[in-house]
Amino acid sequence: MGMLSPRHQHQPMSMWPAMPDWSDLVARLESMSPWTPLDSHMIRVEEHLAEGRYTLRAELPGVDPAKDIDISIRDGQLTITAERSEQKAEGTRSEFHYGSFYRSMPLPAGAQEGDIDASYADGILTVTVPVAEAPSSERHVEIRTAGGNEDATS
Repeated sequence: MGMLSPRHQHQPMSMWPAMPDWSDLVARLESMSPWTPLDSHMIRVEEHLAEGRYTLRAELPGVDPAKDIDISIRDGQLTITAERSEQKAEGTRSEFHYGSFYRSMPLPAGAQEGDIDASYADGILTVTVPVAEAPSSERHVEIRTAGGNEDATS
C-alpha cells in the first residue's frame, strides 16, 4: 500500500471530494460556460450606433411594459429594470426565469438624454437615443520655455 500524505492520514476515506474542492469545481465550470446562474437575471441586449442614433434592444418576453419595465438615466448610464411574476399552478413544470431583471449600459458620448424614445413589441424593448457628434477630446498644449520665452523657434 502506498504512503498517504500527512493531510490524508487521519481523514476517513470518502468517494466525495471535500467541500472546498466542490466549490473550486463549480467555479471552474461556471467560468468555462457562456451562461452561468449568476447572470440568469441579467437582461440580454443588442446595441448599435449608426447615423446619429444609439439603439439598444433588450429581450424582455412575458412582461407588461406599462407596469413591469422601468427605464432610467443617471450620470450617462441607461438602466433598465423589469419584473416578471410567476403564476404557479399545481402539476406544472417551468424553465422560465421569474423575478427582477436588470441591465445598465453607458450611453455614448454626445447622447441627447432628453430625447430618448422607447417602444415594446414581440417581447423586445427598443430604446433609441439621438447622438450629436461629440467634440474631439484631443487638444494640443503649448510648451513654454524656462526663460519665459514663449517663442521656442528663435
